[in-house]
Amino acid sequence: MKSNMSNIDRLIRLIAAVAMAYAVFTNAVTGTLSIVFLILAAVFALTALVKFCPLYLPFGIHTNKRKKAA
Repeated sequence: MKSNMSNIDRLIRLIAAVAMAYAVFTNAVTGTLSIVFLILAAVFALTALVKFCPLYLPFGIHTNKRKKAA
């Protein structure tokens, strides 16, 4: 599995994950939306940590800079 995420993309995902988790744990959101936020926060954090987003594959998206073959 090759990396397809840039550092900026990873940082944005981590910030979003922390913000969603914070909203849930401070009871800013409740009910079903809090469950959705926690699931999204976990997915964002996981994809940021492994530097790979499976959703990018079918669309051929790479936010990292690829090295050109010499």
